[in-house]
Amino acid sequence: MIRPIMKNEFFLQQPSEDATLLDAPIARDLLDTMALHAHECVGMAANMIGQHKRIIVFMDAETPRVMMNPEIIDAKEEYETEESCLSLTGCRTAKRFRTIRVRYRDLAFEERTETFEGFSAQVIQHEIDHCNGIVI
Repeated sequence: MIRPIMKNEFFLQQPSEDATLLDAPIARDLLDTMALHAHECVGMAANMIGQHKRIIVFMDAETPRVMMNPEIIDAKEEYETEESCLSLTGCRTAKRFRTIRVRYRDLAFEERTETFEGFSAQVIQHEIDHCNGIVI
């Protein structure tokens, strides 16, 4: 189901709760909503559709991905960049890492650990910030 984009900064600044297997429908709604906004969006977090759950979705090259309860366990090569967000107006400066290692659960709630680089790593960091109530 496609959901409206949350723009209330107070809501977005609240840290999200851990997701459970029962929250899989939220992940599917995120995928549907991201697909609608594909022309302007490469990632979303559950709070962007009004759900305080630690769930993110993002485009990894051409493949939509889901991470439930993502956690960055290693990060290398910090840099500064500018980012935009569907929930906010304009661009803002952010510090990111070129390479990150992330532990998360997939849509079947299986635990995974993967390393990401470049733009995918940047998008994941942005969405994890959303889960933590950090609005860039």
